[in-house]
Amino acid sequence: MPEDSRFVSTEWLAAHLGAPNLVIVDASWHMPATGRSGHDEYLKAHIPGAMFFDIDAISDPSSGLPHMLPTETLFTGAMEALGIGRTMKIVVYDTAGLFSAPRVWWTLRAFGAVDVQILDGGFPKWLAEGRPTESGQPPRYPARFDAKLDRNWVASIDEVAKRLAEGSAQVLDARAAERFRGEAPEPRAGVRPGHIPGARNLPVSEVVKDGRLVDAATIRAAVAAAGIDPSRPVITSCGSGVTAAILWLALDVIGSPPQALYDGSWTEWGSSDKPVTTGAAE
Repeated sequence: MPEDSRFVSTEWLAAHLGAPNLVIVDASWHMPATGRSGHDEYLKAHIPGAMFFDIDAISDPSSGLPHMLPTETLFTGAMEALGIGRTMKIVVYDTAGLFSAPRVWWTLRAFGAVDVQILDGGFPKWLAEGRPTESGQPPRYPARFDAKLDRNWVASIDEVAKRLAEGSAQVLDARAAERFRGEAPEPRAGVRPGHIPGARNLPVSEVVKDGRLVDAATIRAAVAAAGIDPSRPVITSCGSGVTAAILWLALDVIGSPPQALYDGSWTEWGSSDKPVTTGAAE
């Protein structure tokens, strides 16, 4: 991935460890079926000084859906408890390279953080270069966040249905093609296989290679092949709102940021009474 304002390099971060007004965030999250704990792995090894952002815990406790965005008050408290300030420079990474970090990058920005970037290559690149790590929980320092959610960035199930019906938005689904077509079982109980009628499919494996975002030309080609017109409004979706943020990032890189992210994604739609279709995109 070439230099881009959405990313910082491992070289840059290594040179700025401990800098004032910089906070590093470990955003690692794993699919439930893996049995892996991002927090447990964080406590064993992380970039020095990094705080752990728990995607499942920093969420709406009143929702039956996984890791839905919390209230502004809850998010403010969570960030201030981690020592993450709204105006600080925030660098986010994950242990996969580029998987869950974009969700936290997107979330922080949606709640008003002014300077958020992703570590290019993530923890795998950091480790491969022999850079330092630490274990345990580093000290936390006071910070002020005062979250203000830009609600235009988030689409509800009814908004997705309405926008598709009136043709005012395109839905781009990040799930693997087999799940999109309904040929593979969903990882969560009670969720029907298939996809939102009218949605298009762009698996994240098409835009992420070896833990890094592919170049802009490859992204543009993949978006076009998926049947998406990037000049028209796009709502990104996935299984539960995590990898939808990777597509948000990819579209942002090519100068066509999505209009919104469907936070409930397929977990919500597939377990609702909304219509479902299977097979390839229409």
